[in-house]
Amino acid sequence: MNEVDKDMGQNSNQKGKNGRIINCKNEIHEKEAANINSNLGKHSGIGPLTPLQRREEAFQIRQNAAQFQRDLPLPGHPCNGDENLYANKIGNFSKTLPHNKLGEVDIDAYNIFIQALTTGNPDIFEAIPLGGIMKLANPQGSYAYDLMGPDSHHLTMLVPPTFSSVWRASEMAEDYWGALTRDVAFINYDTNPLTIEAAADLSKFSDFRGPKQDGVVTTKTLFRGNLPGDLVGPYISQFFYKDIPFGNKTVIQRYNSPVCGNNFMVSYDKWLDIQNGELPNSSITFDSPLRYIRNGRDLGQWVHVDFTYQSTLTACLVLLSFGSRALDPQNPYLNSRTQDGFVTFGTAQFLDFVTKAARLALEAAWFQKFLVQRVLRPEAFGGCVQNNLTGATTYPINKELFKSNALTKIFSKYGTYLLPMAYPEGSPNHPAYPAGHACIAGACVTILKAFFNESFIIPDPVVASADGISLLPYSGEALTVGGELNKLASNISIGRNLAGVHWRSDSNSGLKLGESVAIQILQDYKNTYNENFNGFTLTKFDGTTIII
Repeated sequence: MNEVDKDMGQNSNQKGKNGRIINCKNEIHEKEAANINSNLGKHSGIGPLTPLQRREEAFQIRQNAAQFQRDLPLPGHPCNGDENLYANKIGNFSKTLPHNKLGEVDIDAYNIFIQALTTGNPDIFEAIPLGGIMKLANPQGSYAYDLMGPDSHHLTMLVPPTFSSVWRASEMAEDYWGALTRDVAFINYDTNPLTIEAAADLSKFSDFRGPKQDGVVTTKTLFRGNLPGDLVGPYISQFFYKDIPFGNKTVIQRYNSPVCGNNFMVSYDKWLDIQNGELPNSSITFDSPLRYIRNGRDLGQWVHVDFTYQSTLTACLVLLSFGSRALDPQNPYLNSRTQDGFVTFGTAQFLDFVTKAARLALEAAWFQKFLVQRVLRPEAFGGCVQNNLTGATTYPINKELFKSNALTKIFSKYGTYLLPMAYPEGSPNHPAYPAGHACIAGACVTILKAFFNESFIIPDPVVASADGISLLPYSGEALTVGGELNKLASNISIGRNLAGVHWRSDSNSGLKLGESVAIQILQDYKNTYNENFNGFTLTKFDGTTIII
């Protein structure tokens, strides 16, 4: 027995083959529990429950939450079938594994990757062959359990587009146009020839699922989300423009802005190196001065380096600065004569919930990414387009894509049909569907909608100038908290599309998956409060209002 085992008592924890603890019996813990229980009649605490009653009530709340999750119908986990359809795995994620000159993954390496995911054996994960020095992004995170909210394996999603579908072709065209228009200021979308052409081009696809006006894509719907409020007012949410009260400091939301035209991975050799997991040989060059987010490149860079819940944490701080009128009308302290909220229904809880939802959303995303979907990234699809159009391959890419004017413009500018990337390293080293940023945004925004008044009109709205140096007054349709929170979620998710690392379907489905996570977190906590509380009320992304 080693020293650690001696310290822990004779019955140290035992582990099964998968490393999970299966015996938590411990002599020291038992003695401590016995001493505590012997003093139950000697406490000086007051309250409506005795310690024994409190313990039993807490147990019942936890047990009821666990039984609720256990008794939910088991969902199916459908995928698009591409992995079984294509022997060369062209429809699936394989970045960091070794590839041939066409960018097709080494099948032996891919099979080991699948074996590791299927068995969950940590040793097999360590045996996955890599094509370079970059590593896979935490595939074993897909097995994680959490003790609040839903089990990540108990949430399902819509089937993503197939490799050969018009739907996928239209999303690729949108990403090409996003790359071509990265430097166009959002405020100039209505007048810029590129964005006008992009809207007209996307309107021609028979299965494009972005927002439309009168059945067509317009410059007012271009690259926007499908959520309530997304088409109202400026492209960028007010939560990206308002000053952030940050303790004893006010943060002005001006950020590092990459120089115009700073695109990457348009050389085939460099593209192939990145698919194999090699490091990029270039970096982003930044402009000066700091700027407000004014175009797709600025937004793409913001979601390049943000930490997981940064956008919604700052949104929460901005909302708190609006005062009690911005709180949800169901907050039990709004009409209290003697009390304010803090630990419950106040600042401490709001900030805690909007941050804790983020990792649970990622657990749900990682399960789908690695264990169910394994969808390829747009940059990989761009390599397939390149090889088809140069005659090296005949992949079943839908012909509607080859009618897009975006391809002609991309080749004229770069000499290849590869997707110009906003990041030197391209996409992260995990599968595309769903988008992790979208899942986090969907979950955290849903939490904020539960605690704040979605109908509250945001005061003094603004829009960034074309150069991003200043903010200009906005005087159009009123902007509500609910609409701007939805827009924030769409900005965060679609910002990754504009950088070239995601598809629109990754964003749309990711937001809804995150929303489901947040709703079940709120369900778990509903019965833990002493206050007279009728439940959390919020508007879902589909426009329906629910009470939890």
